Order: sequence, then structure tokens, then C-alpha cells
Amino acid sequence: MVDCGFSAKETRRRLALRKIDPSSLSALLVTHEHSDHIGGVGVVARDLGLPVYLTNGTLRAAHQRLGDLPEIHEFNAHENFSIGDIEIRPFPVPHDARDPAQFVFDTGNSSLGLLTDAGHVTRNMQEALSKVDYLMLEFNHDREMLAEGPYHDSLKSRVGGDYGHLNNDQSAQLLAGMDHQRLAGVVAMHLSVENNHPDKVRAQLATTLGASGVEHFVADQSTGFDWVNF
Repeated sequence: MVDCGFSAKETRRRLALRKIDPSSLSALLVTHEHSDHIGGVGVVARDLGLPVYLTNGTLRAAHQRLGDLPEIHEFNAHENFSIGDIEIRPFPVPHDARDPAQFVFDTGNSSLGLLTDAGHVTRNMQEALSKVDYLMLEFNHDREMLAEGPYHDSLKSRVGGDYGHLNNDQSAQLLAGMDHQRLAGVVAMHLSVENNHPDKVRAQLATTLGASGVEHFVADQSTGFDWVNF
């Protein structure tokens, strides 16, 4: 499991929606210390007896919030490691956190990229994701909606800044630079309720992917998305 901002009860409920037995989980992997990503990590790790994997910077920033953990594994965002049969290739991202990382997961036969919580696209990020088979990608905000929306100016600057979140145009540009012959699909994630709309993201995905045949859809904050095969 990557990140957990939910209580143990809500986590179990969401796992049940996808028919996942909580006891089948083998580890909890953390991207960074912001509350919507670690709010339930400590509770769920203790509830299920899960080892937690995170960078040293994230551990130092989140130690008090996480509490005592059953088992801790620190990783370097520049070095690959494995959990079971899955090779995990972390990569650093520009975000206003202590030592944030995102991931590519590789089984040897197929790979899945995950990218959320980044303020801009770096060459390293583009290269890390360039040949994945499936991509889960942040489309956090529409620039005009953010500018005209309800957030106060300092929060608008943070979200839209170089260490905030990817806007629709930035994510589309990253996606446009990928190998569409290899890419089977993309899930748009981490949409802001106040500063984005699924229809805007769907239109952007359709324009960017064109007639490539790459499947694409938008994750829902309440229900997530169903299983995909690739």
C-alpha cells in the first residue's frame, strides 16, 4: 500500500470495496509527510502489523505523527529496492516536504508509475516514467480555476508554485512526452475539488493522447477507481 491518510476503519472499508483482505498487505510505503498521505499510516501499520518504508527525511519530519511503528525501513530516493517480487524504483520530486519520493513499480513483466505531489516536471521525473506500462498521474488543478478560486493568496502561491502540485497543463506535457506505443493507460489522480473538474481533465487527456488508443480515466476522491489489467 502506498500512503494512507485514512483511519484504520476507513482503510478497511476501502480495501473491502476492492475485495482486498487486509491481512494480504505486506508493507506500507510512504511518499512524504503531509497529513493527507500519512494521517493513518501509524494506526494502520500497528493495526495490521505492517513494515513502513520511507526516506530518512520523511521519517524525521513525521516521527511524532507516526508514533511507534512495528518495523521501519529507510530508503534512499535515488536507489532501487525490492518488496517481495516487486522492484521499486523511487525518484525525488520537487514538493514542499522534507525528502519526498514517488515510484515506479516493476514486476519484471510490467511496470506501473506513480506521480503525485510535485510542483513541476523535472528531467529526472520524465526519464523515470518514460517507459512505464501504466501511469497514475496527478492532475491537481486548473490554473484559471486556482487563480479565481476560494483559496487565499498564500495558498494559491503554494499550490501553483514550483514546489506545490502539478496543474493540468504540466501533467499533459509530461504525458505527451511518453512512449504511447508502450503505455497501456493512465489514471488521473489527486484532483482538487475546489480548483479542478473531472471534465476538464478528461478533455485534456483526450487531446493529449489523441488516437493513440491509450485508455484513460479520472479517479474519484470518494470511490477511487476499479481494478485495471495491463
